[in-house]
Amino acid sequence: MAQETLEDKLQKAGGAVRMLRASASRAYPFPIPAEYTNWRDEQASWRQTAVLFDQSHHMTDVYFKGPDIRRLLSDTGINGFTTFGRNKAKQFVAVGHDGHLIGDAILFGLEDDEFSLVGGPTVPNWVAFHAETGGYDVEVRRDERTVENRSGRQIYRYQLQGPNALKIVAQASGGSMPAIKFFNIGEFTIDGCPVRALNHTMIGVPGQEMTGLEMWGPAEHGPQVLQALLTAGEDYGLAQGGAIAYSTTALESGWIGTPVPALYSGQSMKAYRQYLKADGYEATTSLVGSFDSAAIEDYYTTPWDLGYGRVINFDHDFIGREALKELAGRPHRRKVWLRWNDDDVTRVFAGSLFGGDRRARYLSVPYAVYGTHQYDSVLADDGVVGISNRTGYTVGVGHWSSLAMIDEAEAVDGREVTVIWGEPDGGAARADVERHVQTEVRATISTTPLA
Repeated sequence: MAQETLEDKLQKAGGAVRMLRASASRAYPFPIPAEYTNWRDEQASWRQTAVLFDQSHHMTDVYFKGPDIRRLLSDTGINGFTTFGRNKAKQFVAVGHDGHLIGDAILFGLEDDEFSLVGGPTVPNWVAFHAETGGYDVEVRRDERTVENRSGRQIYRYQLQGPNALKIVAQASGGSMPAIKFFNIGEFTIDGCPVRALNHTMIGVPGQEMTGLEMWGPAEHGPQVLQALLTAGEDYGLAQGGAIAYSTTALESGWIGTPVPALYSGQSMKAYRQYLKADGYEATTSLVGSFDSAAIEDYYTTPWDLGYGRVINFDHDFIGREALKELAGRPHRRKVWLRWNDDDVTRVFAGSLFGGDRRARYLSVPYAVYGTHQYDSVLADDGVVGISNRTGYTVGVGHWSSLAMIDEAEAVDGREVTVIWGEPDGGAARADVERHVQTEVRATISTTPLA
């Protein structure tokens, strides 16, 4: 009997919106301890001292090796690849045939003929599909995230971030750490173990001075490297960050990581939907929030909506190229930060606990994301002008905030908008969401990071 596919599941569910709305999946999981100390101090540490996050479990790693590797990545990515190679990295962005976003992931140049894609499963799966069905001379090797991996992860991955991060790594490496340019990879040793490290930031503004490293190596070396980093960090106020603090990092950096991928509709994507399994990531994610449309296309995004317009490079042919050229001249949405009104947030907190039959949807502190794809309506002049996505609180901002995609004409610093908080049906569709009423929250737009 043939295995059920995503396409089969969509047909049975009566469409993508119904399927995703009915899913019980919660926010994307980070399978590490929730807190090591407390999430407030852990958040503060990435700006005051340094924080170490264990990234060994939540990301999918897919390795591509072979003579056609560059052609494969060039055909599936909107980025430029002329200077890409060993010990280089980039934010790899993929779109479908209609130019709408499939997703993004970090592309690592491990060797000149071996690259890996690391992130949520969406983009690694999309590129693997083309590698396996497109006639490329490329070998694909998968290292699934922990929740889907019975045999254990193949590598460890640690992110060290903050003003003291480089001092800690330098001490742990015994002075073997080289200077590493932004979004380049360096090689050194920690306690005799070979380490590779990417210079990038998941807290601050990209392009600033080197303030963080993402280090990895064979899984069997993980405990030894971790202990060396923790020991070195004792002199510099190093904190270990848990899942709660980790989930809030994007509120400061501005990464909108889980938009609905544009794969659930269209004849051009049917073969891919037939490739994906009915119990895979794309078939089991959930759609939540106050924005409510029966058309899945209304949830799709473009690279411009998420701030990736700058990485589009038309110097090569790739999937979605002609569609993006057509979309380039149209109005777009812009990624912004929304600072929620303190009085309204306080009212929602109180109303969620003491509102009785008219209670508001609970704001889980410090991260109130309760599904895979969270889409809350943003209104201005009584019309929808955008979508609020990740939402929560960080010590660095000092207020409740969210990331949003706002119509360009409305994306003006200081403009007040309204976020609709709560489910359109009062929570009837999900067992993990209490019955509630929708409420309005005032918010102020910022086109630059709030922290």
